[in-house]
Amino acid sequence: MPVEITWWGHATCTIEDSGVRLLTDPLFVRRLAHLRRRRGALPPPRAAAAEAVLVSHLHADHLHLPSLARLAPGTALIVPSGASRAVPGLRRLVHSAGLRVTEMAPGDEVTVDGGVRVRAVPALHDGRRLPVGPRRSPALGYVVDGEARTYFAGDTGLFDTMAKEVGPVDVALLPVGGWGPYLGHGHLDAARAAQALAALGPAAAVPVHYGTYWPIGMDGVRPHEFYAPGVEFVRKAARLAPDVTVHRLGHGERVRPGAAR
Repeated sequence: MPVEITWWGHATCTIEDSGVRLLTDPLFVRRLAHLRRRRGALPPPRAAAAEAVLVSHLHADHLHLPSLARLAPGTALIVPSGASRAVPGLRRLVHSAGLRVTEMAPGDEVTVDGGVRVRAVPALHDGRRLPVGPRRSPALGYVVDGEARTYFAGDTGLFDTMAKEVGPVDVALLPVGGWGPYLGHGHLDAARAAQALAALGPAAAVPVHYGTYWPIGMDGVRPHEFYAPGVEFVRKAARLAPDVTVHRLGHGERVRPGAAR
């Protein structure tokens, strides 16, 4: 399959397809508010190199302004509709950094560098800028359509129409955990992510959104929720979706999944 995936930690990945690099939900800091990076070195400067950046929703660990400030001028920044109104700092950053912003809602499509199409798909998640976000903005997933079709789920729960909304894909980047000891509504844990994988039926999958950040002072609270989701997802996926090849990457590791179907 002519696509390469690099996992930098949390929900941050580089998808390289047709010579185009797309970066997802960049988070390049050791600490964010009450969260501390517990595993994996910080991504190197080259991780910020991309033709386009896909932001799934407005939570600060997914739309992180200091990390977006590392992007090169002219980078295409794809965000949920209403993001610029909901996050005033985003407007200032876009102007000062020279980014090209496209706001998208589910079903919208945009072409990146003339070679790769990006389609926004729904996600079951609170898309507001927290802790208080009066302006609503949808949480999104994205399907990157180049030589392969890659689904970046962002942050989402399992919903009945997921496979229909996403459509056929070759690779699925699925969240399998979180950053705290409990996962609430609108998230996938390892078991629900395996169910999603069975419904989507890609050729390959990469688990993300686990094993990177953890609240300061909570190291002893349900630590298996930090360490276990990746391994547990591999185990459950083998049972529910045995035809899917799961690549459990370490931080900074990359993979070229097998031939597209």
